[in-house]
Amino acid sequence: MAADEGRQPGAAGLPDADFYAFEDLLSQREQEKLAELRTFLAAEVAPYAGQWWQDAYFPAELLPKLAALELSTPVQQGYSPLFAGLVIAEMTRTDTSIATFFMVHHDLFVEALHAFGSAEQKDRLLADAMALRITGAFALTEPEHGSDVAGGMETTAVRDGDAWLLNGSKRWIGNGTFCNYMLLWAREPGTGKVRGFLLDASLPGVHRTRIENKTALRTVQNADITLTNVRVSEDDRLAGIDSFEDIKHLLRGSRIMVGWQAVGAQLAAVDVSRAYAVERQQFGRPLASFQLVTEQLVRMLGNTVASTGMLARVSELERGGYPSEAGRSGPGTDQGAAGVRGSDGGMAQAALAKSYASAKMRETVALGRSILGGNGIVTDHRMAKIFADAEAIYTYEGTYEINSLIVGRDITGISALR
Repeated sequence: MAADEGRQPGAAGLPDADFYAFEDLLSQREQEKLAELRTFLAAEVAPYAGQWWQDAYFPAELLPKLAALELSTPVQQGYSPLFAGLVIAEMTRTDTSIATFFMVHHDLFVEALHAFGSAEQKDRLLADAMALRITGAFALTEPEHGSDVAGGMETTAVRDGDAWLLNGSKRWIGNGTFCNYMLLWAREPGTGKVRGFLLDASLPGVHRTRIENKTALRTVQNADITLTNVRVSEDDRLAGIDSFEDIKHLLRGSRIMVGWQAVGAQLAAVDVSRAYAVERQQFGRPLASFQLVTEQLVRMLGNTVASTGMLARVSELERGGYPSEAGRSGPGTDQGAAGVRGSDGGMAQAALAKSYASAKMRETVALGRSILGGNGIVTDHRMAKIFADAEAIYTYEGTYEINSLIVGRDITGISALR
């Protein structure tokens, strides 16, 4: 397959929304794999995604076909972080919900097995998880603790001989209604340490309820989880996790991937609104012939390109390492505040990329919705779904405000978080 086969060209063969050709930075192998993904999404997801969303239905029958692409944790397979990000962007461009399922399972659950699982745990679960023969969830958020879950986690894990007793509640757990395993986080009361467990979701005492009435990501099956004296073997504890600091490795990567989702949502908005503006006739001529509409399209494209550039750079940093305190220089570096920059292992860079891209995304999809007029609020047209799903991207993996505070702490040395 040619590297550019399967690309989504603009209306009437106009330039693709990847206006600065970031994909050209990929290797030939990666470009061909991305083209294969596009062909798959066009055939297996795009025609059905709207109805899945309307019905709040998760297409489990899609999983063997998705697994056949062999895209689980691409960096672990020798692909670049940029490629991994563009995979998420491309999935989101077609359907945010399928991209979110993929991220939760692969970029959190499977990645945690790679990073923190014991040899026995990897032997037992990793191959099946990568091939989607089993599915996973990431159970961190709680009913009363989202942004403050690091310090406020109430779910407990109490050692009982060669096992642990888990009690508490989790909320907004993607894949939570049907997953085989949850990577579940709980605090040990005696030590205050956060522990991670590979929780078999079929164990006695695990109760799962689907969250209803969502206006975004309706295909994703989010769940409320209640744990009542759930007994988990010590063999199912992630031995590589000793504190919440260890989780940050996963959260940083996931935050970057949500930034890539913000890129994908903007790519989709540009695709749909540009095609509409070219094809839709008003006052006897195409919408695209009106200057105000053209300016909106160009602003949308600029937001998309800027967001892609930021995410491409932070992906390079994921591969090469983030700048440390040593080696940073510039005005104020001897005044204390600047000396802490980079001290959080790249979390501030990830936070800036997510907050910036998601803010630009919000503007982009709003402009796209406006271009479609009344047709922008009905799900017969893709823009309404893109617009609604963008709100979930804006919120999860840290709200805009929380991510801004993380960056502010990094550049001033003073925390506004209490």
